[in-house]
Amino acid sequence: MNNSSEKKSDNSLLLKYAGFATQFLIAIGLGVFIGLKTDKWLHVKTPVTTWVFPLLIITILIYKVIKDTSLPKKDK
Repeated sequence: MNNSSEKKSDNSLLLKYAGFATQFLIAIGLGVFIGLKTDKWLHVKTPVTTWVFPLLIITILIYKVIKDTSLPKKDK
């Protein structure tokens, strides 16, 4: 019985991290797409927003992953 609860725990962790990975890939793709469209709209020769948007999104997502996966602090 203990073995089945460990499998459920492993599956829930797998699904949790698979969800993080999916969010990460979709967010980066959207950041690049929006950056490309913004650069085209602004008529910029160097792809500034194509670099800035994904980097900003990666920073926010790393913060979110660290926050979601860190252990809760115990109050004294």
